[in-house]
Amino acid sequence: MSSSAMSIQPVRFEDGRPMLIAGFSQRVTMQTIQKIPQIWQQFGPLIGRVPGQVGRIAYGVGSNMTPNPWSMDYLAGVEVQSVSGLPAGFSHIGVLAAYYAVFPHTEHATKLAQTVSQIWKWLPQSGYMAAGGTREIPAFIERYGEGFDPMTGMGDLEVWVPVRPASSAPTI
Repeated sequence: MSSSAMSIQPVRFEDGRPMLIAGFSQRVTMQTIQKIPQIWQQFGPLIGRVPGQVGRIAYGVGSNMTPNPWSMDYLAGVEVQSVSGLPAGFSHIGVLAAYYAVFPHTEHATKLAQTVSQIWKWLPQSGYMAAGGTREIPAFIERYGEGFDPMTGMGDLEVWVPVRPASSAPTI
């Protein structure tokens, strides 16, 4: 059974800590979302050489979303200790602590949009609601772990979505 035929489920829930992520960023729309791999092609060779980089994990951060017409800021980056000393052209985002549903992505990295789409279909019947979409609490974070192989586009890849119990939704 292909993963697209199955309903997606989180592998765990995590309290995410605050992070400062720096890299290359671009505003994308439905018409320009295919530019995300180009952002990674530019940024990828710099992983491990970013001033103040923390660890070897890379992140794709989708934040500052607007619904109509749909657009978001996408940042391909790594965690850094501070923004001082970052090269020209770098962007950064300070991600606040949040509670995340963590989903595996076992397909090629180019198929991440399908996983994210399945997550949005999972949310309404999950008992949770999305808790992100702003600059400080992104709609989602792609986490490229140390086992991710950028040459093959496979391995150690998760999508983290900030959630809160649907029952905590404000009533109008």
